[in-house]
Amino acid sequence: MIPLRDVIPSRTTPYITVTIILLNTVAWVYELSLSDVVLPVFLQVYGVVPGDFRPASLVSSMFLHGGWLHFIGNMWYLWIFGDNVEDRLGHGRFMAFYLLCGAGAALGHIAMEPTSLLPTIGASGAIAGVMGAYFVLYPRSRVLTLIPLIIIWEIIELPAILLLGFWFLMQLFSAGAIATTASTQGGGVAFAAHVAGFVLGIVGVFVFRKRQRSERWL
Repeated sequence: MIPLRDVIPSRTTPYITVTIILLNTVAWVYELSLSDVVLPVFLQVYGVVPGDFRPASLVSSMFLHGGWLHFIGNMWYLWIFGDNVEDRLGHGRFMAFYLLCGAGAALGHIAMEPTSLLPTIGASGAIAGVMGAYFVLYPRSRVLTLIPLIIIWEIIELPAILLLGFWFLMQLFSAGAIATTASTQGGGVAFAAHVAGFVLGIVGVFVFRKRQRSERWL
């Protein structure tokens, strides 16, 4: 399922969401400029490597990506869900919330694969936190979603609580399957980071959101 847009207009300009997307874009363009020899070394230094952990990589890793689909997919999800969450948290709080979710997600991955020497990169953990916050703040919102079927691709509106809940369960199932099979050294998607980020978003939004008199979408 691919979300296309939600139905809630943002009441404020999402400065931080746009800035994060721009920073990720600059970092991605820089990655593209690196040679096949230099890029692996760069990712090893600035990505999160559980077996050779550097605290600064908790931040640097969430602005790096491993491919076009990885980059475009993350930025698309951030664009759809980030503006409304930023609207409810406020610009400064949203930035802090985003970074903390990303760092917490990376720590969740480290906890699952403490000896791995593979670099983990991507904004997925932080964006999972944004999705977790959206799950709490706008459960009744509807999201226009592309459903890829075998022959026909259907576009329907789904409740946010259903779409995001299904996404989270898929990440949880995948993380559990990897843990069960102990296939932690083969690379791929850091599902544990997605799970950790989403949970942190659900919990953290209660700390970071601004208090309002009316909760129209709750």
